Amino acid sequence: LRVEGLTEEPSNVVYVPHSQNSWNTLAFEVRTQGDPNAMIASVRREIWNLDPKLAISGIKTMDQIMNEELARPRFSMFLLGLFAVVALLLAAVGIYGVMAYSVAQRTREIGIRMALGASRGAVLRMVGLRGAVLATVGVVLGTVGALALTRLMRGLLFGVSPVDPATFVTVCVVLSAVTILACYLPVRRATRIDPVNTLRYE
Repeated sequence: LRVEGLTEEPSNVVYVPHSQNSWNTLAFEVRTQGDPNAMIASVRREIWNLDPKLAISGIKTMDQIMNEELARPRFSMFLLGLFAVVALLLAAVGIYGVMAYSVAQRTREIGIRMALGASRGAVLRMVGLRGAVLATVGVVLGTVGALALTRLMRGLLFGVSPVDPATFVTVCVVLSAVTILACYLPVRRATRIDPVNTLRYE
């Protein structure tokens, strides 16, 4: 049983008669059908029928116990998720800025290439390659960093491995998709450059 909490490893438990190992307080569980809160009054009544002098306190449902146990990990995961979303947005804005600046710097070059017969597909591949390189480097470095920091996340996970392959694959796909979207507008702008106007670009 996990006596001390969800983060502890299960341990062996031996039940002994109360007469052999008495405690000042006792705790017991009642399995119910339906809403357990509706059974609280009945449980109190049955206990007092056995001994009306017994003091009863700390009655909680299993859902309440689980919510209390998971309150701190849930809050920590909420903050981590919020920071992750903010970091993802900042990364998308940064990639878009880098790509937009790169296209602006190479406007004359792109115009000359298109004037010499380069197709829109060739321009798309040329500009998009930079975004692909950024995405690949970011995903590789992020995956290595995540693997190195999995020990810090172990205490916040229950029933899930810190190196869950499905999670890593999903995150890599999401990051790649965000990178592609961030590169889309600059690449689209590059394919619509007018060669005549760009030859006069300074």
